[in-house]
Amino acid sequence: MNPLIKQLKKYGNLTSEIETELNEKIKSLIKQKGDFLLKEGQIVSNLFVIEKGLVRSFYNINEREINVWFGFESGILGSVMPLFFSQPSIKNIQFLEDTTLYYISSNDLESFYKSSQEMNTIGRKMAEEYCKILEERSFLLQTHTAEQRYHWLLKNQPEALQRISLGHIASYLGISQETLSRIRKK
Repeated sequence: MNPLIKQLKKYGNLTSEIETELNEKIKSLIKQKGDFLLKEGQIVSNLFVIEKGLVRSFYNINEREINVWFGFESGILGSVMPLFFSQPSIKNIQFLEDTTLYYISSNDLESFYKSSQEMNTIGRKMAEEYCKILEERSFLLQTHTAEQRYHWLLKNQPEALQRISLGHIASYLGISQETLSRIRKK
């Protein structure tokens, strides 16, 4: 089954007719480690799912990269500003491993939302989950110590430590690499 359709089905049921139409619109893409899916200022209005590989999303602030998200297999990704508002992205998405993705354009997605109650419900549920993830991340950064954030990452994304550099992990946790090293030694 197409990986993007498989992810959409986690949020609701699809008729066989809609599934067939989706298969006609979804495309695949293979990118190399170090390539960018999206750079700040660009408009890439597609919704992606990762079949194989790893990506990071980050902001450039005063020539410093601040990691805000890592995407693993089966992860849905895109940038909200270009995807839903046709505005330039304020973040970057870079491949940390060779990656295979499947995607659908925002125009096609919007057409499905308008013509299919099932797809509209799926889109709403995806948006709700995204809001939940953002609220949890905000709460974590604002109320937890560096050590608590590290242990949260170990519990919720254990594969991160095997696949992501400590520098990227430290940035994601909002701490220095030195602080991360001290926490890991405990």
